[in-house]
Amino acid sequence: MTSKLKVALIQFLGSTSKQQNIKRACDLIRQAASNGARLVVLPEIWNSPYGVKYFAQYAEPIPNGETVEALSACARQANIYLVGGSIPEREGDKLYNTSTIFDPNGELLGKFRKIHLFDIDIPGKITFKESDALAPGQQLFTFDIDQKYRVGLAICYDLRFPLLASLYASRQCHLLLYPGAFNMTTGPAHWELLLRARALDNQMYVAGVSPAHDDQADYKSWGHTTLVDPWGSVVSKCELNEEIIYGDIDLEHLNTTRKQLPYLSQQRIDIYALSEKKNEN
Repeated sequence: MTSKLKVALIQFLGSTSKQQNIKRACDLIRQAASNGARLVVLPEIWNSPYGVKYFAQYAEPIPNGETVEALSACARQANIYLVGGSIPEREGDKLYNTSTIFDPNGELLGKFRKIHLFDIDIPGKITFKESDALAPGQQLFTFDIDQKYRVGLAICYDLRFPLLASLYASRQCHLLLYPGAFNMTTGPAHWELLLRARALDNQMYVAGVSPAHDDQADYKSWGHTTLVDPWGSVVSKCELNEEIIYGDIDLEHLNTTRKQLPYLSQQRIDIYALSEKKNEN
């Protein structure tokens, strides 16, 4: 049996039309699957423009919304595992930034809601307050591919919180996915640096999956979708435009890295320890 999992990361260029976005995304998912990807990942907020003023308009329930139904059908038809980036989710009177995960039968394995909301103010450059429209998630989410590869989920601003990534490492993840839309201020400075840091800290593969850059959009994404290996090396990346990048999750390489530099097992849990709080919400 091969010890490698081929993944496809879709840097998607969206529009203001949800229906057009869904159709285009499904076309790209099928293209990635035809190129041998077993896991396909979309970026953050790909079926809607990214912005507080858009979330309510584009939000839909999960699992009964049109986007989720289309992604389920696409995963089943392509016989792949599919991470649907994230979309605005409506549940009752609350909105969430939510990722959905499907197996090759099109079954919804679960969802992850963005835990840390993007509230920042960099004078003269960018001010954004996601909490004006969205509620935060409360739980981590992991899933297994072919009973062999364990994958964890987080979204965009979650990347800045190293303890969250460490919790996923404690859950024995091999790959941590961050659908994320860093901007033209924070992206050049921090995007790759943070992805490589999370990979190196936890000796796992880390992928940041961004929307493509759109100079006409209100919110301009940095793009640069990137896959990093457990050594902290960049496996593959792209630049600003719409593109699918590919890479292998190699368990032999991961295990060799952890054996040669066994610092995950050398942590002084007699002095410090990380624990995950259980939240039923």
